[in-house]
Amino acid sequence: MAGLIGNMTSVSRRSLPADWRRWVVYQVYPRSFADADGDGIGDLRGVLTHLDHLVRLGVDVVWLSPVYRSPMDDNGYDISDYQDVDPLFGTLADLDELIAALHDRQMKLIMDLVVNHTSDEHPWFAESRSGRDNPRRDWYWWRDARPGRAGGTPGAEPTNWESHFSGSAWAWDEATGQYYLHVFSAKQPDLNWENPQVRQAVYQMMRWWLDRGVDGFRMDVINMISKNPSLPDVDPRPGSLYGPGEEYFVCGPRNHEFLQEMNREVFAGRDARIFTVGETPGATVADAVLFTDPDRRELDMIFQFEHVSLDFGAHRYDPRPLALPRLKAVMAAWEAGLAERGWNSLYWGNHDQPRALSRFGDDGVHRIASAKTLATVLHLHRGTPFVYQGDELGMANAPFAAIGDFRDIQALNFYAEAAARGDTDLAVLLASMRRMSRDQGRTPVQWDATPGAGFTTGTPWIEVNPDYPAVNAAAQVDDPGSVFAHYRRLIELRHADPAVTDGRFELLLPEHPALWAFLRRHAAADLLVAANFCAETTIARLPLEQTWAAAQVVLTTHQGQPAGSLPDLELRPWESVIWRLRP
Repeated sequence: MAGLIGNMTSVSRRSLPADWRRWVVYQVYPRSFADADGDGIGDLRGVLTHLDHLVRLGVDVVWLSPVYRSPMDDNGYDISDYQDVDPLFGTLADLDELIAALHDRQMKLIMDLVVNHTSDEHPWFAESRSGRDNPRRDWYWWRDARPGRAGGTPGAEPTNWESHFSGSAWAWDEATGQYYLHVFSAKQPDLNWENPQVRQAVYQMMRWWLDRGVDGFRMDVINMISKNPSLPDVDPRPGSLYGPGEEYFVCGPRNHEFLQEMNREVFAGRDARIFTVGETPGATVADAVLFTDPDRRELDMIFQFEHVSLDFGAHRYDPRPLALPRLKAVMAAWEAGLAERGWNSLYWGNHDQPRALSRFGDDGVHRIASAKTLATVLHLHRGTPFVYQGDELGMANAPFAAIGDFRDIQALNFYAEAAARGDTDLAVLLASMRRMSRDQGRTPVQWDATPGAGFTTGTPWIEVNPDYPAVNAAAQVDDPGSVFAHYRRLIELRHADPAVTDGRFELLLPEHPALWAFLRRHAAADLLVAANFCAETTIARLPLEQTWAAAQVVLTTHQGQPAGSLPDLELRPWESVIWRLRP
């Protein structure tokens, strides 16, 4: 039984309530979504050709990753012009057409806001580095070398912070004899938000996009915009000159002040609902409450990273086993922490993560069932679900065989440094990169079984996963038993049942090693979710009232009724079931 049963009915998109908490967001990473001109790189015309796919899926909001002008050092997250489209992706007219087309289909568009840093080719930075007396010098973080040290030599940097993309977070500028800060690539200098002129320039740009029809923003590393101005040193990593400086630039001293000012300057007084989500690596539950409490007027929700940091150690290529009880506990802690104030985001993957199916599920024998079960568990938590392109098809990690298969600057820099040190088994490192690299989330969307997977008629910028003849949209959209169909039903359930949005969350059997079960309690009806996260049949007795024996099945991953009678449970490999009990 792969369909909806009982009293669940589909909801017309045009009759959806205005409650933004019922919305589901779909992320488009345009470089890998669809290529309309055959150059091997996805573009805006490609997005336009597949809007019916999104309508059929039922999502409410499209998050478009950067399409701004950029040298593409970090695939567009290094922006050289905030108010134009890079020719690689099309034109500003194409983007206007996309905004209008989404609005015609009752969907909204949010853009990536990347304002912790710019490209080093942005005119602001070109002016800033042109001379120490330039009026925009203080728009970025410039500092002298350490006293007594020659600028440009290892260890002479103003602080010993490391970059997220390896090496020092400071780059030496020979022409002006100072260093500039770059928490990411050297081609991504950090803006100095302490300067009010910087903030006003950013706010002006944001207003320009909202006036153009954009419905909100996903804010890239927005909890890094406030740095500790004293720029203290940190303890270096063993064997390195540099160490992580996050304690001095994550959720910094003026972070909330800046966001509240942004809200007043950009969002306040607008008739339309502005949708905001902030990417906040390192944020805690307590931080999230502050960021998302509506009374504070900062953000609607944040992306936290705790659950996607459980399966590696010192860095993302240092894999660790992940026990299900630990993952359940983290997710439940966020549910509890944001139950009274604030709001949560729900995601397994995005353009910065490997494929969720290969990471948290089973991309082998139980591929379809585990893809459905991952979706079931995520979408039935309390918060806003984010669907990353291709997850609704059960896309998996690609079998990258050599370093030449990778494109991500983070992976390539890490591998090059390890090779230069000579202290790493490169074959082991490559295996870890194959499992955890950001490139795994960036392989092209698999639209059909034709060469190029329907993504392009040319040579794709990164290889298509060779499983595309079997795993593609064309094979699934009309199949009621497909992963796509299951995602569609989950989205329908969210739109129709207030328990999904508003129900109280209650985790059951938290220490069970294979069963993920929880309740969503609501005055209208309670929902029970039970999911088997292993390749064997799981039998358990749930701590439920006997009245649950009369509950109706709402949605399942497998054909046929689930075995057993509640509160007794018997789930097949990777099976998940949702029941409803009315008062």
